[in-house]
Amino acid sequence: MKRRFLGALVSLAVLGGAVAAVVFLTGVDSPSRTPDDGIGALATAPGSDASAADGGRERELRFGLSFGDTLTWMTDAELAKAMDDAEELGVRWLRVDLSWRTIQPDSPSQYLWERFDRVVDAARAHGLDVLPTISYTPRWAADPNCASTSQTCPPADNGRFAEFARQASERYAPMGVHTWEIWNEPNIKPFWQTGPDAGRYAALLTTTAPAIRSADPGAYLLLGGLAAVDTIPSRQYVSHKTFLAELGRLGALKQVDAISYHPYTYPLLPSTKTATGTRFEDIDRTKDNLVAILARYGERGMPIWLTETGAPTWSQGKAADTTSAQGTAHVTPRLQAEIASDTVTAAAAIPSVDVVFWFSYQDVAPESATSRKSQHYGLTYHDGRRKPAFDALKQAIRAYQEKPERKEKQS
Repeated sequence: MKRRFLGALVSLAVLGGAVAAVVFLTGVDSPSRTPDDGIGALATAPGSDASAADGGRERELRFGLSFGDTLTWMTDAELAKAMDDAEELGVRWLRVDLSWRTIQPDSPSQYLWERFDRVVDAARAHGLDVLPTISYTPRWAADPNCASTSQTCPPADNGRFAEFARQASERYAPMGVHTWEIWNEPNIKPFWQTGPDAGRYAALLTTTAPAIRSADPGAYLLLGGLAAVDTIPSRQYVSHKTFLAELGRLGALKQVDAISYHPYTYPLLPSTKTATGTRFEDIDRTKDNLVAILARYGERGMPIWLTETGAPTWSQGKAADTTSAQGTAHVTPRLQAEIASDTVTAAAAIPSVDVVFWFSYQDVAPESATSRKSQHYGLTYHDGRRKPAFDALKQAIRAYQEKPERKEKQS
């Protein structure tokens, strides 16, 4: 309730032009809210043995598929097949790009909502929840320093982006969409073309969050998924821990109900324990981990959504077939299946994780000498054939859901 009240205050401040002041709000220690459908942060039961580092929350791990920008462009038959496969896998959530550039590609007066309507309609028909990643800028609205370069160029005017987000919330809340992720991987240059800037992202967040809630007061908001990287100035990467801490210092975490994180570990299994720490261990085990950073800035117990994790298969070059392989950039289908299964086990062992999404559903190109590693994270090949990881993930999800102790809780 406190966070809802803060959202209302922020809305008034934004409308009054006091965005900069709102970014630095740090005085409200509010618990994470629960999405209306019960997913996300769950109330703590008396006598709970949930992790103290996680604020004492109990939770039931949920599962999702991260599709990127693929569903929007599928044929009706392809879209129906994707929904059928998601149901068969046992996932509940679909993470899909809702690109501003896709809806308003050419002018501020143009709206092509029908492109995303069909995705939401298809998901609802299969009883699936949609997590739109609202992001990406049409050229006419982009920062002039990178407008001609990429759709990941940030907006020139945060207010325009926020208004688009408000309209999206207004349109899709009646269709059952109440959970939103604001941008994707803002801590690396490939997805924030002017170079990662926590202050600038915080300003975008602070303008956009109240705009969404003005249309849907019950909206559940996620931080833009943080890429799990080291700080590398030459590549304009800022580490997930450094970026999160800076957002906390700015007070921007008060705008969201959960954070989003992308812990790719391949060729290691997600459950692997190491001396230096893996990207999964960065959640709650390494020095200055994400859970500790959240607690430091007054967000003890804030849920973490793993909105991307996975491993690419590829026909080019040497592929890792064991977790000890060196000098590889991708994995064999056999090891991808092992990673998919272990992802469920690893996520279930971390109390702060509420939802884990596998990236991705389908390879976006045939395997060839000219295809890229990034195109081959799918559970299925480009032609629809299933990789071993499809059945491995399905079986792991089912095994988790059918654990006797979970069934006892449900009864």
